[in-house]
Amino acid sequence: MKVAVTGLNNIDSPGPGVPVIRGLKDSGKFDGTIIGLVYDSLEPGMYMDNVSDRNYLIPYPSSGLEELYSRIEYVNEKEGIDVLIPTLDSELYSFTKLAPRLAEIGIKTFLPTTENLNMRAKDKLFDFCQAHDIKAPKNILASSVQDLYKISSEFNYPVAVKGIFYDAYICNNFDEAKTAFHKISHKWGLPIIIQEFIKGEEYNICALGDGTGETIGAVAMKKLYITDNGKGWAGISLKDDPLMKLSDKIISALKWKSGTELEFVKEKSSNQYYLLEINPRFPAWVYLSVAAGQNLPYALLELAQGKKVEKFENYEVGKIFIRYSWDLITDVSKFEEIAVKGELVNKPE
Repeated sequence: MKVAVTGLNNIDSPGPGVPVIRGLKDSGKFDGTIIGLVYDSLEPGMYMDNVSDRNYLIPYPSSGLEELYSRIEYVNEKEGIDVLIPTLDSELYSFTKLAPRLAEIGIKTFLPTTENLNMRAKDKLFDFCQAHDIKAPKNILASSVQDLYKISSEFNYPVAVKGIFYDAYICNNFDEAKTAFHKISHKWGLPIIIQEFIKGEEYNICALGDGTGETIGAVAMKKLYITDNGKGWAGISLKDDPLMKLSDKIISALKWKSGTELEFVKEKSSNQYYLLEINPRFPAWVYLSVAAGQNLPYALLELAQGKKVEKFENYEVGKIFIRYSWDLITDVSKFEEIAVKGELVNKPE
């Protein structure tokens, strides 16, 4: 079997590709080849030992569907991809639209529909939550700097300023919000989401939905350490029945098909959970679910192949993940191979 995986950008804001691959390989059942699909010649995942066997540069989603499809078609002709697992928010619309064409050339996927992606998008999340009686912070959609003047009449500072795909800043005044607006809009476009700041502790759930409304598995995590960029750098698996029921409710309402990350904050004053985001892919901490007893990446691979997958019932509480930096040393010849040829072979056939 040959499985292609994106998101090998294992940097300070890591992609989920490397932990997804670790999950597949740690299943004890996977005996195949991993094809890394990378957007940059310096994505660390392809240089790491025992991660991807062969790697190919692919065009950024902004290049358009045809260019992306043409490149995947080329890789498929060389490799014969069985299953493709995209792991990044910004590419999912493209791959969802291409899924029928990929199926025609023998590449299976297990992806949400475009409608599903739209329903949980950051600019639609508040409406989704209102429709399903789920608590969520209020927000303003800002398409210009003028919209930022609404903040003082709608919320109290601080507020969260978020991009449509990535990036978020906690801003304590108008000037900080304006700076964040320009930074994010320049990188990710409009609209920008201005979100009410809910004070409390952050909890996340890594889950897998089967597309019918059923949750195949879900593991809850409390963040123990958060970076200046708001990224969880350490976390611990825990059980919380109200939180798990809320997760099941969300996946059922969406009929979510694929991996997902649900981000919550537990408001300090009320102990109520507020839904902050629904990310349409596994999180970068997905390997914690594997360590806790739910190998969600491998379950997704089996679902993509049309296999019946039993629901996970339990997982181990008290498993901790801690990220760390590590200077990976490689040779310039490898960098030249991917940068010039667009291909890097770590393990030949």
